[in-house]
Amino acid sequence: MSELQAVLFDMDGTICDTEPAWMAAEHAMAARYGADWTEQDGLALVGFNLLASGAYIKERMGLDRSPADIVDELLEGVIVSVRSGGVTWMPGGLELVEACNDAGVPTALVTMSYRNFAGAIVEAMPRGRFDVIITGDEVIEGKPHPEPYLKAAAELGVEASGCVAIEDSPTGAASAQEAGCRVLVVPNHVKVPISGDMVTLGNLSGVTPESLASLLSER
Repeated sequence: MSELQAVLFDMDGTICDTEPAWMAAEHAMAARYGADWTEQDGLALVGFNLLASGAYIKERMGLDRSPADIVDELLEGVIVSVRSGGVTWMPGGLELVEACNDAGVPTALVTMSYRNFAGAIVEAMPRGRFDVIITGDEVIEGKPHPEPYLKAAAELGVEASGCVAIEDSPTGAASAQEAGCRVLVVPNHVKVPISGDMVTLGNLSGVTPESLASLLSER
């Protein structure tokens, strides 16, 4: 598997299904402030960096608050939800992380969630570990900009072109593709346009480091 330098995992919707918790927090915020919020509004934010989401919510709900304050309020609710109700893990995700660990393939978590939330998810993982964690509050440009994936590759000491990135959103897939990764799309809550040499699967069950290495050799 020498060609596979690392595997880069998105978090929300890829490793775990926290999108319903985010959407519930958004609806709760709208109810608190007497604002309108629809399912389509929530789906429109999937994969975006949190400050961009906060700006969208500010405008959509007509709130007299900064995007950063809006994000802090949302995060508080979602973290409480995760710690009290547990985490729903996506099929095959943790098993693939663990298989990469066992095979000596470096791994990174590349998420637009903030460090405090990503930390809560990682702490809850019953198996597997990440060598590097890149979060939305630690980059200048969030997804769909390539910076998060380029930063992950750099911190692992590998080339992005030697990495497989696993994503479930259009913004995340675009970010990884622009960085030069081979992109495996596993759609969850939103459809992801497939472009270039992206490939797609229904879930990660049965995916192995060997099968990811084969994706690179097919480029």
